[in-house]
Amino acid sequence: MKQLSSLPTVEQRVRRRAFVVLLSLFALIVIGFLVSMNTGFIRLSPFDVLRTLFGFGSDMENLTLFDFRLPRIVLSILIGMGLAVSGCVIQGITRNALADPGILGINAGAGLMVMLYISFYPVKGSSPVFLLPILALAGAGATAILIFALAYKRNEGLTATRLLLTGIAVAAGISAAMIVLTLRLNPEQYQFVATWLAGSIWGSTWKFVIALLPWIVVLLPYVMIKGQTLNVLNLGQPTALGLGLQVSREQIKLIAAAVALAGASVAVSGGIGFVGLIGPHIARRLVGVKHQYTIPASALLGALLVLLADTIGRWILQPSQIPAGIVVAVIGAPYFLYLLARTKA
Repeated sequence: MKQLSSLPTVEQRVRRRAFVVLLSLFALIVIGFLVSMNTGFIRLSPFDVLRTLFGFGSDMENLTLFDFRLPRIVLSILIGMGLAVSGCVIQGITRNALADPGILGINAGAGLMVMLYISFYPVKGSSPVFLLPILALAGAGATAILIFALAYKRNEGLTATRLLLTGIAVAAGISAAMIVLTLRLNPEQYQFVATWLAGSIWGSTWKFVIALLPWIVVLLPYVMIKGQTLNVLNLGQPTALGLGLQVSREQIKLIAAAVALAGASVAVSGGIGFVGLIGPHIARRLVGVKHQYTIPASALLGALLVLLADTIGRWILQPSQIPAGIVVAVIGAPYFLYLLARTKA
Protein backbone atom coordinates (compact mmCIF):
# COMPACT_ATOMS: atom_id res chain seq x y z
CA MET A 1 0.00 0.00 0.00
CA LYS A 2 2.85 2.35 0.78
CA GLN A 3 4.37 1.73 -2.64
CA LEU A 4 1.04 2.42 -4.35
CA SER A 5 0.52 5.62 -2.40
CA SER A 6 4.04 6.81 -3.27
CA LEU A 7 3.49 6.55 -7.06
CA PRO A 8 1.69 9.89 -7.43
CA THR A 9 4.41 11.48 -5.33
CA VAL A 10 7.12 10.19 -7.65
CA GLU A 11 5.23 11.43 -10.70
CA GLN A 12 4.71 14.82 -9.07
CA ARG A 13 8.42 14.99 -8.27
CA VAL A 14 9.34 14.25 -11.90
CA ARG A 15 6.85 16.83 -13.12
CA ARG A 16 8.12 19.43 -10.68
CA ARG A 17 11.73 18.82 -11.70
CA ALA A 18 10.81 19.09 -15.39
CA PHE A 19 9.01 22.37 -14.71
CA VAL A 20 12.05 23.80 -12.89
CA VAL A 21 14.40 22.68 -15.68
CA LEU A 22 12.19 24.14 -18.43
CA LEU A 23 11.80 27.40 -16.54
CA SER A 24 15.56 27.61 -15.98
CA LEU A 25 16.30 26.95 -19.66
CA PHE A 26 13.78 29.60 -20.69
CA ALA A 27 15.45 32.09 -18.32
CA LEU A 28 18.86 31.26 -19.84
CA ILE A 29 17.47 31.85 -23.34
CA VAL A 30 16.13 35.25 -22.25
CA ILE A 31 19.55 36.14 -20.82
CA GLY A 32 21.26 34.91 -23.99
CA PHE A 33 18.77 36.95 -26.05
CA LEU A 34 19.66 40.13 -24.14
CA VAL A 35 23.40 39.46 -24.36
CA SER A 36 23.18 38.75 -28.08
CA MET A 37 21.37 42.03 -28.71
CA ASN A 38 24.35 43.82 -27.13
CA THR A 39 26.96 41.81 -29.06
CA GLY A 40 28.41 42.89 -32.39
CA PHE A 41 30.89 45.10 -34.17
CA ILE A 42 28.64 48.14 -33.65
CA ARG A 43 28.52 48.64 -29.91
CA LEU A 44 25.12 49.08 -28.30
CA SER A 45 24.94 49.38 -24.54
CA PRO A 46 22.03 47.76 -22.67
CA PHE A 47 20.52 51.23 -22.25
CA ASP A 48 20.82 51.88 -26.02
CA VAL A 49 19.10 48.57 -26.74
CA LEU A 50 16.30 49.29 -24.31
CA ARG A 51 15.85 52.82 -25.68
CA THR A 52 15.78 51.51 -29.25
CA LEU A 53 13.24 48.80 -28.41
CA PHE A 54 10.88 51.47 -27.09
CA GLY A 55 11.24 53.53 -30.28
CA PHE A 56 13.71 56.18 -29.15
CA GLY A 57 16.81 54.96 -30.99
CA SER A 58 18.70 56.69 -33.77
CA ASP A 59 18.46 55.54 -37.37
CA MET A 60 21.71 53.60 -37.06
CA GLU A 61 20.58 51.95 -33.82
CA ASN A 62 17.22 51.00 -35.35
CA LEU A 63 18.94 49.56 -38.41
CA THR A 64 21.47 47.61 -36.33
CA LEU A 65 18.96 46.18 -33.90
CA PHE A 66 15.79 45.60 -35.92
CA ASP A 67 17.24 44.82 -39.36
CA PHE A 68 20.42 42.93 -38.46
CA ARG A 69 20.47 41.51 -34.93
CA LEU A 70 16.89 40.68 -33.99
CA PRO A 71 16.09 38.61 -37.11
CA ARG A 72 19.30 36.64 -36.65
CA ILE A 73 18.62 36.05 -32.95
CA VAL A 74 15.07 34.86 -33.63
CA LEU A 75 16.33 32.60 -36.43
CA SER A 76 18.97 31.11 -34.13
CA ILE A 77 16.29 30.18 -31.60
CA LEU A 78 13.95 28.70 -34.22
CA ILE A 79 16.75 26.75 -35.92
CA GLY A 80 17.96 25.31 -32.63
CA MET A 81 14.46 24.22 -31.69
CA GLY A 82 13.83 22.59 -35.06
CA LEU A 83 17.10 20.66 -35.19
CA ALA A 84 16.98 19.52 -31.55
CA VAL A 85 13.36 18.30 -31.71
CA SER A 86 14.11 16.54 -35.00
CA GLY A 87 16.99 14.71 -33.32
CA CYS A 88 14.82 13.87 -30.32
CA VAL A 89 12.16 12.28 -32.54
CA ILE A 90 14.70 10.31 -34.58
CA GLN A 91 16.39 9.03 -31.43
CA GLY A 92 13.03 8.05 -29.98
CA ILE A 93 11.96 6.13 -33.09
CA THR A 94 15.28 4.36 -33.68
CA ARG A 95 16.02 3.92 -29.95
CA ASN A 96 19.54 5.07 -30.75
CA ALA A 97 21.17 7.83 -28.69
CA LEU A 98 23.62 8.52 -31.54
CA ALA A 99 20.94 9.26 -34.14
CA ASP A 100 20.89 12.85 -35.36
CA PRO A 101 19.64 14.46 -38.59
CA GLY A 102 23.15 15.76 -39.27
CA ILE A 103 25.01 12.51 -38.60
CA LEU A 104 22.42 10.45 -40.51
CA GLY A 105 22.81 12.61 -43.60
CA ILE A 106 19.34 14.18 -43.59
CA ASN A 107 20.79 17.67 -43.20
CA ALA A 108 23.19 16.96 -46.06
CA GLY A 109 20.32 15.94 -48.34
CA ALA A 110 18.40 19.12 -47.53
CA GLY A 111 21.57 21.16 -48.02
CA LEU A 112 22.27 19.61 -51.41
CA MET A 113 18.85 20.65 -52.70
CA VAL A 114 19.22 24.19 -51.33
CA MET A 115 22.72 24.47 -52.76
CA LEU A 116 21.54 23.34 -56.20
CA TYR A 117 18.77 25.91 -56.20
CA ILE A 118 20.89 28.79 -54.99
CA SER A 119 23.71 27.91 -57.40
CA PHE A 120 21.42 28.16 -60.41
CA TYR A 121 18.85 30.65 -59.11
CA PRO A 122 20.25 33.17 -56.61
CA VAL A 123 17.80 34.19 -53.89
CA LYS A 124 16.75 37.78 -54.61
CA GLY A 125 13.01 38.09 -54.19
CA SER A 126 10.69 36.99 -51.40
CA SER A 127 9.08 34.14 -53.36
CA PRO A 128 12.24 31.96 -53.60
CA VAL A 129 12.84 32.41 -49.87
CA PHE A 130 9.53 30.75 -49.03
CA LEU A 131 10.34 28.01 -51.54
CA LEU A 132 13.61 27.09 -49.79
CA PRO A 133 12.05 25.11 -46.89
CA ILE A 134 9.98 23.11 -49.38
CA LEU A 135 13.04 22.31 -51.48
CA ALA A 136 14.98 21.41 -48.35
CA LEU A 137 12.12 19.14 -47.27
CA ALA A 138 12.23 17.37 -50.64
CA GLY A 139 15.98 16.82 -50.36
CA ALA A 140 15.80 15.70 -46.73
CA GLY A 141 12.86 13.39 -47.44
CA ALA A 142 14.57 11.72 -50.39
CA THR A 143 17.71 11.21 -48.32
CA ALA A 144 15.75 9.78 -45.38
CA ILE A 145 13.95 7.33 -47.67
CA LEU A 146 17.28 6.24 -49.18
CA ILE A 147 18.90 5.74 -45.76
CA PHE A 148 16.03 3.75 -44.31
CA ALA A 149 15.73 1.64 -47.48
CA LEU A 150 19.44 0.74 -47.39
CA ALA A 151 19.49 0.11 -43.64
CA TYR A 152 16.31 -1.99 -43.48
CA LYS A 153 16.43 -5.79 -43.56
CA ARG A 154 13.27 -7.82 -43.82
CA ASN A 155 14.01 -10.30 -41.03
CA GLU A 156 15.81 -7.87 -38.71
CA GLY A 157 14.15 -4.52 -39.34
CA LEU A 158 16.21 -1.44 -38.45
CA THR A 159 19.22 -1.81 -36.15
CA ALA A 160 20.90 1.15 -34.53
CA THR A 161 24.39 0.35 -35.82
CA ARG A 162 23.30 -0.30 -39.42
CA LEU A 163 21.22 2.87 -39.50
CA LEU A 164 24.09 4.98 -38.15
CA LEU A 165 26.69 3.57 -40.54
CA THR A 166 24.34 3.86 -43.53
CA GLY A 167 23.59 7.48 -42.66
CA ILE A 168 27.28 8.32 -42.35
CA ALA A 169 28.01 6.70 -45.72
CA VAL A 170 25.13 8.53 -47.46
CA ALA A 171 26.18 11.83 -45.88
CA ALA A 172 29.74 11.29 -47.13
CA GLY A 173 28.46 10.62 -50.65
CA ILE A 174 26.29 13.74 -50.64
CA SER A 175 29.20 15.83 -49.34
CA ALA A 176 31.35 14.54 -52.18
CA ALA A 177 28.63 15.47 -54.69
CA MET A 178 28.45 18.96 -53.21
CA ILE A 179 32.21 19.37 -53.56
CA VAL A 180 31.98 18.38 -57.23
CA LEU A 181 29.20 20.91 -57.76
CA THR A 182 31.37 23.70 -56.37
CA LEU A 183 33.68 23.33 -59.38
CA ARG A 184 31.14 25.08 -61.60
CA LEU A 185 30.52 27.99 -59.24
CA ASN A 186 31.86 31.48 -59.72
CA PRO A 187 33.91 33.02 -56.86
CA GLU A 188 30.92 34.79 -55.33
CA GLN A 189 28.78 31.66 -55.33
CA TYR A 190 31.67 29.57 -54.03
CA GLN A 191 32.18 31.95 -51.11
CA PHE A 192 28.53 31.66 -50.21
CA VAL A 193 28.54 27.84 -50.46
CA ALA A 194 31.69 27.58 -48.34
CA THR A 195 30.13 29.77 -45.67
CA TRP A 196 26.89 27.80 -45.86
CA LEU A 197 28.67 24.46 -45.47
CA ALA A 198 30.39 25.79 -42.35
CA GLY A 199 26.98 26.40 -40.76
CA SER A 200 26.49 30.12 -41.09
CA ILE A 201 23.02 31.55 -40.40
CA TRP A 202 22.95 33.23 -43.77
CA GLY A 203 19.24 34.11 -44.04
CA SER A 204 19.35 36.76 -41.32
CA THR A 205 16.36 38.88 -42.39
CA TRP A 206 12.73 38.93 -41.33
CA LYS A 207 11.54 37.24 -44.54
CA PHE A 208 13.58 34.15 -43.61
CA VAL A 209 12.04 34.22 -40.14
CA ILE A 210 8.57 34.29 -41.72
CA ALA A 211 9.56 31.42 -44.03
CA LEU A 212 10.73 29.19 -41.16
CA LEU A 213 8.23 30.17 -38.46
CA PRO A 214 5.15 28.28 -39.81
CA TRP A 215 7.09 25.02 -39.93
CA ILE A 216 8.13 25.36 -36.29
CA VAL A 217 4.73 26.58 -35.10
CA VAL A 218 2.87 23.69 -36.76
CA LEU A 219 5.26 20.77 -36.35
CA LEU A 220 6.57 21.42 -32.84
CA PRO A 221 3.14 21.17 -31.15
CA TYR A 222 2.34 18.11 -33.29
CA VAL A 223 5.48 16.34 -32.07
CA MET A 224 4.71 17.28 -28.46
CA ILE A 225 1.21 15.82 -28.82
CA LYS A 226 2.84 12.60 -30.03
CA GLY A 227 5.02 12.37 -26.91
CA GLN A 228 3.08 9.44 -25.48
CA THR A 229 3.35 7.63 -28.82
CA LEU A 230 7.13 8.00 -28.70
CA ASN A 231 7.11 6.61 -25.16
CA VAL A 232 5.30 3.50 -26.39
CA LEU A 233 7.64 3.12 -29.39
CA ASN A 234 10.57 3.19 -26.98
CA LEU A 235 9.25 -0.02 -25.41
CA GLY A 236 10.04 -1.90 -28.62
CA GLN A 237 7.96 -2.94 -31.60
CA PRO A 238 6.46 -6.15 -30.11
CA THR A 239 5.30 -4.34 -26.97
CA ALA A 240 3.97 -1.38 -28.96
CA LEU A 241 1.99 -3.72 -31.22
CA GLY A 242 0.66 -5.54 -28.18
CA LEU A 243 -0.58 -2.25 -26.77
CA GLY A 244 -2.54 -1.62 -29.97
CA LEU A 245 -0.28 1.00 -31.53
CA GLN A 246 -0.13 1.14 -35.33
CA VAL A 247 3.67 1.18 -35.30
CA SER A 248 4.46 1.62 -38.98
CA ARG A 249 1.94 4.40 -39.50
CA GLU A 250 3.08 6.32 -36.41
CA GLN A 251 6.75 5.90 -37.32
CA ILE A 252 6.15 7.31 -40.80
CA LYS A 253 4.24 10.32 -39.41
CA LEU A 254 6.91 11.10 -36.83
CA ILE A 255 9.80 10.60 -39.26
CA ALA A 256 8.08 12.92 -41.73
CA ALA A 257 7.74 15.58 -39.00
CA ALA A 258 11.39 15.17 -37.98
CA VAL A 259 12.60 15.40 -41.57
CA ALA A 260 10.47 18.49 -42.19
CA LEU A 261 11.82 20.21 -39.06
CA ALA A 262 15.42 19.44 -40.00
CA GLY A 263 14.95 20.37 -43.67
CA ALA A 264 13.26 23.70 -42.97
CA SER A 265 15.94 24.61 -40.40
CA VAL A 266 18.83 23.67 -42.68
CA ALA A 267 17.31 25.79 -45.47
CA VAL A 268 18.17 28.97 -43.57
CA SER A 269 20.99 27.82 -41.31
CA GLY A 270 23.42 25.89 -43.45
CA GLY A 271 25.19 22.79 -42.25
CA ILE A 272 24.90 23.09 -38.46
CA GLY A 273 25.46 19.64 -37.01
CA PHE A 274 25.32 17.99 -33.57
CA VAL A 275 22.41 20.12 -32.27
CA GLY A 276 20.02 17.19 -32.72
CA LEU A 277 22.49 14.97 -30.88
CA ILE A 278 23.44 17.14 -27.91
CA GLY A 279 20.05 18.68 -27.14
CA PRO A 280 18.01 15.47 -26.65
CA HIS A 281 20.82 13.68 -24.81
CA ILE A 282 21.24 16.45 -22.23
CA ALA A 283 17.45 16.80 -21.99
CA ARG A 284 17.07 13.14 -21.01
CA ARG A 285 19.69 13.60 -18.30
CA LEU A 286 17.84 16.63 -16.93
CA VAL A 287 14.16 15.62 -17.15
CA GLY A 288 14.15 11.86 -17.74
CA VAL A 289 13.09 9.72 -20.67
CA LYS A 290 9.41 10.68 -20.92
CA HIS A 291 8.95 12.54 -24.17
CA GLN A 292 6.29 14.83 -22.70
CA TYR A 293 9.23 16.49 -20.93
CA THR A 294 12.13 15.53 -23.18
CA ILE A 295 10.73 17.21 -26.31
CA PRO A 296 10.22 20.71 -24.84
CA ALA A 297 13.53 20.44 -22.96
CA SER A 298 15.30 19.48 -26.20
CA ALA A 299 13.70 22.43 -27.99
CA LEU A 300 14.89 24.89 -25.35
CA LEU A 301 18.37 23.35 -25.16
CA GLY A 302 18.74 23.45 -28.95
CA ALA A 303 17.60 27.08 -29.04
CA LEU A 304 20.06 28.00 -26.28
CA LEU A 305 22.95 26.14 -27.96
CA VAL A 306 22.53 27.75 -31.39
CA LEU A 307 21.88 31.19 -29.88
CA LEU A 308 25.06 31.03 -27.79
CA ALA A 309 27.08 29.59 -30.70
CA ASP A 310 25.99 32.40 -33.02
CA THR A 311 26.63 35.04 -30.34
CA ILE A 312 30.12 33.68 -29.64
CA GLY A 313 30.83 33.50 -33.37
CA ARG A 314 29.89 37.16 -33.82
CA TRP A 315 31.90 38.28 -30.78
CA ILE A 316 35.13 36.32 -30.66
CA LEU A 317 36.88 37.65 -33.82
CA GLN A 318 35.25 41.02 -34.46
CA PRO A 319 34.76 42.38 -37.09
CA SER A 320 35.04 38.93 -38.68
CA GLN A 321 32.52 36.24 -37.80
CA ILE A 322 32.86 32.53 -37.12
CA PRO A 323 29.92 30.48 -38.44
CA ALA A 324 27.73 29.07 -35.69
CA GLY A 325 28.19 25.57 -37.11
CA ILE A 326 31.92 25.68 -36.34
CA VAL A 327 31.29 26.74 -32.74
CA VAL A 328 28.72 23.96 -32.30
CA ALA A 329 31.11 21.44 -33.89
CA VAL A 330 33.84 22.36 -31.40
CA ILE A 331 31.43 21.28 -28.66
CA GLY A 332 29.59 18.53 -30.52
CA ALA A 333 32.45 16.50 -32.01
CA PRO A 334 34.05 15.59 -28.65
CA TYR A 335 30.59 14.94 -27.21
CA PHE A 336 29.77 12.60 -30.10
CA LEU A 337 33.01 10.67 -29.53
CA TYR A 338 32.16 10.43 -25.83
CA LEU A 339 28.71 8.99 -26.63
CA LEU A 340 30.18 6.65 -29.24
CA ALA A 341 32.66 5.29 -26.68
CA ARG A 342 29.87 4.67 -24.16
CA THR A 343 27.37 3.14 -26.59
CA LYS A 344 27.38 -0.61 -27.09
CA ALA A 345 27.35 -1.76 -30.72
